Amino acid sequence: MLPVRQLLRLRPGVAVSCATGQRIHKLASVQKVTSLTPKKLRSLLYPFSELEAYLHRSVDRTQFQLFDPTLEDMIEAEKLFHSSPSHKIDYYISAERMEHAPDLKQPEVCFIGRSNVGKSSLIKALFSLTPEVEVRVSKTPGHTKKMNFFRVGKAFTIVDMPGYGHKAPRDFVDMVEPYLYTRKNLVRTFLLVDGSVGLQKADLIALEMCEETRCPYVMVVTKIDKCGSGTLLTNLLNLQDVVKTETTSCFPQPFLISSIQFGGIYLLRCFIAHVTGSIRLKETSQS
Repeated sequence: MLPVRQLLRLRPGVAVSCATGQRIHKLASVQKVTSLTPKKLRSLLYPFSELEAYLHRSVDRTQFQLFDPTLEDMIEAEKLFHSSPSHKIDYYISAERMEHAPDLKQPEVCFIGRSNVGKSSLIKALFSLTPEVEVRVSKTPGHTKKMNFFRVGKAFTIVDMPGYGHKAPRDFVDMVEPYLYTRKNLVRTFLLVDGSVGLQKADLIALEMCEETRCPYVMVVTKIDKCGSGTLLTNLLNLQDVVKTETTSCFPQPFLISSIQFGGIYLLRCFIAHVTGSIRLKETSQS
């Protein structure tokens, strides 16, 4: 892999404007973080690296590094999250029932999690290179009441599902279970867990639901900037123990995310592009 500064020759740390004049966060793009120190850059690209120093040497690290794309892969994946006349990214439609869901053919991924776990914030961060895409974010738990579909050109669709738990829609199960069981173009479900509090009872119920569908899913640990390394690592290892002993359809590697600081966003974009068949990685990885 070429050195970062040979790959990229952009002015560092400058917020740019999109076609609509809206400002793009200076950390939204891989190509805008390369002026950072190597340590800070690595912590943004691979957040788990920040926790490795706290792990006992007897702990197997391979389960945390199964998906390990190159910087070039992340840059290639990032192109899919830039909207253009020939590759339009937009909010498409909302649905309360499967019979209202759009009949889309492209691969689809969905995000589920407890109310206020940060689903909408995460999706907003994924789309931060196209800020004109409206992803409604609220501090009030249970804000998302419907299945919200976002089209990423003809490449894939991202679905923001209603939250479960506190103030969840009364018909959450009737809405989400049929989707998970019957959506034929669903290639991956992302189950979000709050890294500051760890797995909750409601998360374990959702995990069981994902297991019952037998469709591949991934654990995403959000809000990693909201707690100390010790708390995060404890919650992460507890989660990994559950994944290892109680799941069969879950990808072994969790993805660590800070939607505010953009940690892990670039890696997750690359994983989504990979599992939807939108890019071919330059190096092989398990997924």
